[in-house]
This record gives sequence, C-alpha cells and structure tokens, in this order.
Amino acid sequence: MRWALRIFGIVVGILALAVVGLAGWIVIARQDALQLVSAAAAKTVCWNVFMAGRDADAIVQADLVAVEHPIFRWVKIDVNAADHRVDAGFFGLIAERHAQYVEGRGCTNVQNDQSWKRPAAQPLPRAASADALWPAGEKVELSENTRLQSAVNDPALQGPGMRAILVVHDGRIVAEAYGPGFTAATPLQGWSMTKSVTAALVGMAIRDGKLSLDRKHLFPQWAGDGRSEISIADLMAMTGGLKWSEDQGRITDPGRMEYLVRDTAAFARDLPLDTPPGTRFNYSSAQSVLLTRLWQDAVGEGAPSYPRERLFNPLGMTSAVLEADEAGTFRGEGFLFATARDWARFSEFLRLGGEWNGQQLLPPGFVDYMRSPSPVSDEGHGPVYGRGQIWLAKGQGFDLPADTVMMQGHLRQVIAIIPSRKLVILRMGLTREDIGFSNAKLLRAIVAAGF
Repeated sequence: MRWALRIFGIVVGILALAVVGLAGWIVIARQDALQLVSAAAAKTVCWNVFMAGRDADAIVQADLVAVEHPIFRWVKIDVNAADHRVDAGFFGLIAERHAQYVEGRGCTNVQNDQSWKRPAAQPLPRAASADALWPAGEKVELSENTRLQSAVNDPALQGPGMRAILVVHDGRIVAEAYGPGFTAATPLQGWSMTKSVTAALVGMAIRDGKLSLDRKHLFPQWAGDGRSEISIADLMAMTGGLKWSEDQGRITDPGRMEYLVRDTAAFARDLPLDTPPGTRFNYSSAQSVLLTRLWQDAVGEGAPSYPRERLFNPLGMTSAVLEADEAGTFRGEGFLFATARDWARFSEFLRLGGEWNGQQLLPPGFVDYMRSPSPVSDEGHGPVYGRGQIWLAKGQGFDLPADTVMMQGHLRQVIAIIPSRKLVILRMGLTREDIGFSNAKLLRAIVAAGF
C-alpha cells in the first residue's frame, strides 16, 4: 500500500512540475501573445463601454470570445468608471495591460503611464438637429420601395453579427436597419475603412500646401537606402515596397503594430524594403500609419485638432472619434469610430468628389485620383485597388456597376459608393471571416431594387 502511495505521489509530483513548467513556458516564451490578447481586450472593452455605452461582460462574450478567439474567456476585465480606465489580464494576474479613455480622443493602450502625455479632452460637438433632414440633421424619411426594404431587412442578406445597414440615394437616407442593442446613435468601429479617411486628410494637407503626392525622402531614417525613393503616392496606392503581411491572427504584423508597441509610426517606419517602390501592390496597414504620421508632421502644431476642424465638423460628423497611439500618432489604419449615419456622411462626401454644402474641401480632382486604378494591383480581373486607399469593386469580382468603389474593413465592414447611381450602401458589424459570409449578395440586392 505504501509503495502504491509513493508511486502515486511521484506521478502527481511529475504532473505538477509539468503543469508549472508549461505555465512558465507560456508566460515567458509566449509573453507577446498574452500581452497582445490583454491589450486587445482592454481596448475593445474601453471604447465599447465609454463610447458606445455597452455592458463589459456582453462585450467580452459577443465581441471577443464568440468572434475573435475563445482565449478571451480567460481574460479578467476590470472597468474603472471613475478614472475611465480598463485593465485586462489573464486571470487578472498575467500579462496585464490597460486602456485609458479621454473624451473626444477615444481609448489608448498605455504601456507606461509615466511617459504618456495624456491628450487634452476634446468634447464632441452638439449632435445635428433631429428636425432637419439628413445629412444636415438626423431626420430620415425612408423609401416606400418594398424590394429595397425587404433586402435591407432580410436576415440572410444582413448576415450574422450585423450592426447597421444604411442606404443613401441622391443625398437622402432611404433605408436603414440596426442589429439588436444598436441604434442610429451607436458609434461603430470602421476598422480599415478608416484608411479612406486617412487619404482624405492627406488630401487636405495637400490642399493646404503642406504635402505633395510626388514627395520622397519622407523620413531621415530612410536616408541612404532604397526606402528614400518611396513617395507619398506609393504609400497611398499600397505600393511602397516595405516588408509586411496583413494576415490576421495573434502575433502578426498588424497585431504587433496595433497592440504591442507604443509608437506605431516608428514600428512602420523601421520596416525593411522588400520590393522596389511602385512595383508591387501589398495591402499594408503600416503604409496608412506612415501616411498619418506624415500629414501630422506636415500640419504641425494644429495636427491634434485637424481631423475634427477640417473634416468631421464641416461634414456634420459629430460622433466621429479618431484614436491615437501612446506616442500621439492617429490610428489612421483602422481606429475611427462613428455612427453609421456619420460614416455615410463621409461616404457621400466622397461620392460628391470632395465637395460639401457647395464648398470644395479636397483639391479638385483628388477623389478621382483616389479611385483611379493602380495598375500593379491587378490580380487577374483588373486592378483591385485605387491610387488613394480605396478598393475597386470591379477588380474584386463584385457584380456591381463598373464605377463602384468600396471602403472595406475587418469583420466584414463595407461601404459601396456608386456615383453613377447616386448611391451609397453601408453594412457594418462583427462577422467572422471564416464562415463564408459575403456582403456581395446584400449589395447586389439593394442595387437591383431599382437604383
């Protein structure tokens, strides 16, 4: 009996050592992965709680565990409502990270509170009048087109995780639908749709005489190597040639840049050259971050208020918040938050060629430049990308009018802009990209409803 107990004790001891060793290996060797998950959890909960007014537990389950990865179920979340801060860590002990909310500035992942210069609050302007018709106000008169309304409200076309669908025709909202718990007042993250907003801000800096598309020698750190030949135009068209993979996952280039470094622009700037500038299309969030840093440096002292003063306020995008990293670079690759109606205002602005209320805010012809095809982005069906941070529907194989351009983002965000039909179609949500759902049928059904 004693012999059996001794053997049992040895086995238990070996198993315990194995568990401790495995845990130690995970904490030490996979620290980056754990830090990334904690940082993503803190930031996601932060903006959803303090900007969208949602419940923290519901966010973890609906937005993180169910959509992103089951590993988030092991992350303990602590929301400090008084300090507008969210802390996250595995079991509340391992790989702790936090995100800090500042009014009008959104949420920032902060690694070093002592070195972070917290930006001043930027209160959002008063919402548009409820009595004036959109886009001047928030009043909406929906179309009586039954085919349109049936398409917008069809669950199969909406897809799982739909949070907003909105259709604008000839400057008026004619259809809209929202997922459970979401309304016209809920801000939504556009993910990579933000890149088109970055292009517009670059255009405004060009109009101000601060930048030019042919400018090269963009960073001192690039002097003396091939990166010095990268131009603003190359970055706009995703042909800068920097080594990058946009693959989504845990420890990937986007994950590292967005959650593991405090200075995203420095991370992107220090990437090595992979191909000669202008010769190959490589969709890269890093290039959008570099464009953001460049327009901010060009604008100078007024950069923190530039997006609101020059773009959001003139368009009436009163909900729009463009977040920044710890070093102060706006997250121009994917972190603009706005209501569906405000995203539609920006899209209508592009449909109108950069004009709003009779005022040309972008350089004449700049939007045409944005949507002009980048020849090296041809993947067999024609170019898939324009010269200015925007997708081309025809090259991607969408059965839509030939002039359709698209803003697209992670988790099936899409806005289709169809100038020939005076049409803007928006669909936003959190839809996993491995389940085979496509927005194509929804877009086509809306166009076919009579536009």
